[in-house]
Amino acid sequence: MNTPPLPAVALPQYDRSRLRPGIVHIGLGNFHRAHMAVYLDDLFNLGEGHDWAILGAGVREGDAKMRAALVAQDCLSTVIELDPKGRRARRVGSMIGFLEVQPDNAALIAAMARPEIRIVSLTVTEGGYFIDPDTGSFDPTAAEIAADAADPDHPATAFGAILAALRLRRTAGEAPFTVMSCDNLPGNGHATRAAVVGLARLSDPALAEWVQAHVAFPNGMVDRITPATGPRERAMAEAFGLVDPVPVTCEPFRQWVLEDHFPAGRPALEKVGVTFTPHVHAYEAMKIRILNGGHAIIAYPAGLMDIDYVHEAMAHPLILSFLDRVEGDEIIPYVAPVPNTDLTRYYGTIRARFSNPEVADTVRRLCLDGSNRQPKFIVPSAQDAAAAGGTVAGLALVSALWCRYCYGVTDSGAVIAPNDPNWTMLNALAQEARTTPDAWLGNRAVYGELAKSERFAQAFGAALRSLWSNGTKATIEAYLAR
Repeated sequence: MNTPPLPAVALPQYDRSRLRPGIVHIGLGNFHRAHMAVYLDDLFNLGEGHDWAILGAGVREGDAKMRAALVAQDCLSTVIELDPKGRRARRVGSMIGFLEVQPDNAALIAAMARPEIRIVSLTVTEGGYFIDPDTGSFDPTAAEIAADAADPDHPATAFGAILAALRLRRTAGEAPFTVMSCDNLPGNGHATRAAVVGLARLSDPALAEWVQAHVAFPNGMVDRITPATGPRERAMAEAFGLVDPVPVTCEPFRQWVLEDHFPAGRPALEKVGVTFTPHVHAYEAMKIRILNGGHAIIAYPAGLMDIDYVHEAMAHPLILSFLDRVEGDEIIPYVAPVPNTDLTRYYGTIRARFSNPEVADTVRRLCLDGSNRQPKFIVPSAQDAAAAGGTVAGLALVSALWCRYCYGVTDSGAVIAPNDPNWTMLNALAQEARTTPDAWLGNRAVYGELAKSERFAQAFGAALRSLWSNGTKATIEAYLAR
């Protein structure tokens, strides 16, 4: 009996031994390996930019496990694109080393201080920028920041390590590297600058002024749905004949928009699809409001209706109609124009991406960390709609669904496991809001000035009362019938 041949795996079309490092990347999670590392791999396959290879790095104890897995396979990453027409696998070779993970980050600091390193990039999650939720600004009182300020030569945070390396380069007379955030938060370059400069001011004001004057922090927008890795993803790698404990799966779509502000130079990423523009904020607002806001719109009703996967939620006519109505009436009309982009067509792409069954993205993942995501992805749209005199009933219902979710049980009575860093506080508020809806809107860190909108508060209260009296399905049906 003949064994069927294994599917083909695309391999690097360049000599990896000839690559030279130009980038240190902090935070080697799935997203980075399916996004920036793939763009660079594409560029290297064109025969260009071979002095821009990546040195991986991490500042958390858990990063050591990823380092061990990747070093064991010569820092190659398996990336599997989940196209409904057929899966495609590639081995991405753009990373050529992974620095030792140390409590004081000595190896990381030494690498970033090397003159050939011209970009330091990072994916440290949306919540990793020490932003005070009440002010929206850098929080210099955060415990980890205070610890780094007290001992700047032995920093534990990514920002402390970046600052220590910049100090060494300034002392040596070397030009600074560019610091490039690849995290999904508004104004990620501004947030990164605030963290680095704010930390410097606590221990070395002169260095803070030098960083402010000489170090570039370009803003960027990143986009690619990248599920977590588990047994299903490892089995996919095995189907391609690959034994890899940390394969990455992702949707076919990817997008990267950057400000072209790289004084120390950059790879020619425009040749592999990256958009360089001074209008990053417009792309960013579009993506955060339409895509990330859309995730919230479908996630909480799906969670309350015991739906496990995003594509299953999209196949539910009620949830899909809810998404279409809120996007069309309360989000897209208030998104500023984006260069060379038709917003209606962009939303159509989002719909198709959410519906991809191959991705098998979970509803629970989309429901995660609402306390950090709602003020970025939902509240700004509601504020704009309210200010323009438009309807806010749909977005108020999205907030009410989130509140109802945080109560901790679905409509069927199934227990919802804690799914937010602030779950204990949110759960207590949700219990109080069951009889006093305004208690939920009192969470100023999320709602800010929006809580003062009488129209939004009334719509929220009516939606929450209906969710408790009638359930999720009937409440959304009533909203759609209006």
